[in-house]
Amino acid sequence: MEITMTRILKIDTSARKAGSITRELNDKIVARLAANGPVETVARDLSDGISLIDEAWVSANFTPQEDRDPAQHEVLALSNTLIEEIQAADVLVIGVPIYNFGVPAALKAWIDQVARAGVTFRYTPDGPVGLLEDKRAILTIASGGVPVGSPADHATDYMRHVLGFIGITEVEIVRAERQSVDPAAAQAAAEADIAALAA
Repeated sequence: MEITMTRILKIDTSARKAGSITRELNDKIVARLAANGPVETVARDLSDGISLIDEAWVSANFTPQEDRDPAQHEVLALSNTLIEEIQAADVLVIGVPIYNFGVPAALKAWIDQVARAGVTFRYTPDGPVGLLEDKRAILTIASGGVPVGSPADHATDYMRHVLGFIGITEVEIVRAERQSVDPAAAQAAAEADIAALAA
């Protein structure tokens, strides 16, 4: 019987290297998945820095590939690499600490780099269609005081929408909410969510 390797893309976004709840939970999720079969993990730490899109990026992106000059290919090199990481993955494990009711700036920058018409989604007469199908995403959502899924949480639904927009519709949530209010309860809820994840 052939053993299938699960390819995981683990994305850490917290500005904190030490003491980060989402980093800790991401590692636990990867371990949970690895307990049920072999995995290959690619780690991407967005807090190490990620370029913002700018005028040169937009110009290169909207230039047909065959017409791009070397400088335009270089401008899009990071975007291409990030997209290739997603394309190669079966499961995305993404840390999403809620900063000021939304996602970290580094995560928004990553989204801008990977949401590309004709590459990760396409427009049709019936609306946009995501091109990154048959993938699973697990979001580790951590907050200091914002209840996950509440009107003040502008991160969780946004991430669901963005991932669905590029074709990733199987999205699961591991929540460690209201850390500043009841850290023990937050940790217990997150552990329960991880234990409930399908292998």
